Amino acid sequence: MWKAFQRYRELDKEARKLFWRAVTLLPVVARSLRAHGFQRTKEKLANKLALRPDALNPGSSSAATVQKTCRMVKAAAHYGLGHPTCLEQSLVLWYLLQEQNIAANLRIGVSKSPGKFEAHAWVEHEGRALNQSEEVHQHYAAFENEFLMLPGENA
Repeated sequence: MWKAFQRYRELDKEARKLFWRAVTLLPVVARSLRAHGFQRTKEKLANKLALRPDALNPGSSSAATVQKTCRMVKAAAHYGLGHPTCLEQSLVLWYLLQEQNIAANLRIGVSKSPGKFEAHAWVEHEGRALNQSEEVHQHYAAFENEFLMLPGENA
C-alpha cells in the first residue's frame, strides 16, 4: 500500500484529477447500469457531455493524454471501490476521453466457445484498443458501431 501511495504522490495534478474522476464515476456507472441498463446509462453520460460548450469541438488527442487517461481509469478500477466490469471501465474511459474532446469509440463484442458465451467491452481510439492488449479484443466479434450509437450520434 505504501508503494501505491508513493506512486500517487508522484502523479502530476492532471493525472490525480483523472484518477479521482474515475474513482467517483466507476460506482456511479455501475449503479446506473444495474438500475437503467446500458443504453440509458450511455445516454446519461452523453447528455452530460452535450451540456459542455466545447463538447462538440474535437480536441487534440495527444498520445500522452490518452495513455494517462487509460492508466488512471485502470488504477481507479484497481484501487477504488468494488470490482468494476470491463463495461463499467470502458464507459468511464470513453466518457473521460470524450470530456477531454478526444475521439473514442466504445466497442462491445461477443465470443462463443464450446459451452460458453462471453461478452467484452473496450474503447478504441484511432483504430487501436486502449484498455487492454490488442490480442484480447480480437477474440470477440464486435458489434457494428451503429448498434452502440445513440440517436443523433455520427459514426
